[in-house]
Amino acid sequence: MRKDVTTKSILLVEDSATTRALIRAIIDEMDDFNTVEAGSGFEALKLLPTQEFNLVITDVNMPDINGLELINFIKNNPRYKHIPLIIVSTERSEEDRKRGIALGAMAYITKPFKAHELQEAIKQAITDEGI
Repeated sequence: MRKDVTTKSILLVEDSATTRALIRAIIDEMDDFNTVEAGSGFEALKLLPTQEFNLVITDVNMPDINGLELINFIKNNPRYKHIPLIIVSTERSEEDRKRGIALGAMAYITKPFKAHELQEAIKQAITDEGI
């Protein structure tokens, strides 16, 4: 994939290497995205200041800082609050979905999911933010 001025950066936060690889492959099918991977919420916090991210995709259940805590940090930090967020999680209840959206996620996708669901959510998040 070529990297140029139109390339958008996505921070993918997922503790499962297998799921990270799957999501990355789905993103790689789309044009003009550079994916940076974090294996934990703590790793994501260390990566956030290293570059401008156009989107964060995060799992909820992670061993150190969970996805909801990560979203809360991002949305309450003036430097990052503009970044759109998508949750991809095994947590399937309506309460979990509402909580994620209330914290600031633009989409809440439950695992397992279809590739086109994630791709559409990414396109929507990027479009809604005018990125």
